[in-house]
Amino acid sequence: MTAEMREQVNDAELVDRFQRDPELFTAVYDRYFRDIYLYAAGRLDVQAGEDIAAETFCVAFRDRERFNPERGSLRPWLFGIATNLMARHRRKEARHYRALARVRVEPVPDSHENRVISSVTAERMKPQLVKALAALNQGERDVVMLVSLGQLSHQEVAEALGVSYGTVGSRLSRARKKLHNAIDQEAFHG
Repeated sequence: MTAEMREQVNDAELVDRFQRDPELFTAVYDRYFRDIYLYAAGRLDVQAGEDIAAETFCVAFRDRERFNPERGSLRPWLFGIATNLMARHRRKEARHYRALARVRVEPVPDSHENRVISSVTAERMKPQLVKALAALNQGERDVVMLVSLGQLSHQEVAEALGVSYGTVGSRLSRARKKLHNAIDQEAFHG
């Protein structure tokens, strides 16, 4: 399948093709690897992100015959696999956030004023943010990360996690309230 053909093929056609010819699964990898990697790396770290992204496509390839387009589209399915794989890393993830909350890194000086201000503010807020993320329950953290890092819509998050659209909205609402309450607004605004 040529690069031009991959761009013109929608997900439903792509699924039909790779279920008949496993060699065409590379088009799925080419289309979605970057998104899955960025999501996983953002949740964990670069190395774990690479591992999770690679494992996501191994699992997806292995289970390609079980994919049912009537239950949702390909992108949320892949994000759901990645999220499930990260479940193995949940304790490590929470420990990671707690450790980040204890570490204070000095901002790197930069000549551009706006970048300096942004960097200083971000570094100042980082301990509060990671502590607040660690305090969320896993369902809330999954929803926040899929929306913020994965850039998934509420419907896609629902498909990825196998929950209702309303559950996504309520988890996100609770998480936002908890994050807002946990972050010192005065420190944020200087």
